[in-house]
Amino acid sequence: MATMADVARHAGVSVATVSHVLNDTRVVRPATRQAVLDAIEVLGYTPNTLARSLVTARTRSIGLAVSAISNPYFTEILQGVEAGALEHGYSLLFAGPHDDPGHERKVVQLLHERRVDGMIVAPSADPGALVAYLTRHDVPTVFLDRLLDTPSDSTPRFDQVCAENAEPMARLMAHLTALGHKRIGLVAGRPGLSTTAERIAGYHIGLASAGLAYDERLVAHGDSESEGAERATAALLSLAAPPTALVTANNVMTLGTLRALRELGVTVPDDLALCCFDDFAWADLFSPRLTAISQPGKDIGAQAVRLLLDRLADPDLPTRTVRLPCTFVHRESCGCSDREHPENPRQAEKGPVS
Repeated sequence: MATMADVARHAGVSVATVSHVLNDTRVVRPATRQAVLDAIEVLGYTPNTLARSLVTARTRSIGLAVSAISNPYFTEILQGVEAGALEHGYSLLFAGPHDDPGHERKVVQLLHERRVDGMIVAPSADPGALVAYLTRHDVPTVFLDRLLDTPSDSTPRFDQVCAENAEPMARLMAHLTALGHKRIGLVAGRPGLSTTAERIAGYHIGLASAGLAYDERLVAHGDSESEGAERATAALLSLAAPPTALVTANNVMTLGTLRALRELGVTVPDDLALCCFDDFAWADLFSPRLTAISQPGKDIGAQAVRLLLDRLADPDLPTRTVRLPCTFVHRESCGCSDREHPENPRQAEKGPVS
């Protein structure tokens, strides 16, 4: 079995240089670094991760705690985290908090006890116990998708990354109001989540921009679940003056809404226009195809890894909150065909939306 000394001899460098390349503990000239990597490949050298962790106090592993992994959006985030971790030589330990604050606290502790170097977490709607644990143990952590409230000193305690929420929702509303809709229902997510609050804020912005009054009866919480969205949709359509258009605030709730509409015999878009926050692979397969906001899940995951590695390299860096733009994907469920869409309809509109 090849040793680090064998790699050093093959590459014509010192053992210390090989160690620096493996552990990223010092900048090494690109040509020298490549020579070491080539020697590792030729000799089939496998670093002793356990021995290295005892020396460096690092395990080169990241703990990931994300609920609803069956949700295609979170699957994309996981792919982004995994690719970013692998690119930098880190392994990934995954745990599912199930959006339960007590279980969330337990799984994060279990990951911490496995001596992960840092954590990436999508927090629940009540993350108090989680935040207390991470703060008490000074665990380098990045929150993704769902942000924490900014503390009173205006400085986030943790690095955070998510997509824009209010602006894309306002864009969906602007599209529907431009089509003449004045009663637009919202199937909102679980109360307490930043994504829910921000998307409701975008709904308000869209109404105000169109000169429409807010009607609380047109907002029903689907609790970010399919079954909840079914109930919320049925409640909205049972109003004496039901909405002429609906916006669903995540992809799982879109499925519940579609199920409810089928049960009620409501046809999209003839009877009701529909727009969705969250695009997913099947959105293009429904008839009609679903007009949606697409979130950059893989980029969010990759950015979370970069933020965490920066934090590990320099614990004293100012904390950062990074927001990534979404894409407006126009299809037919909103009630207008591609040909009727004024903004180069066959192209997804990328960048910040307003």
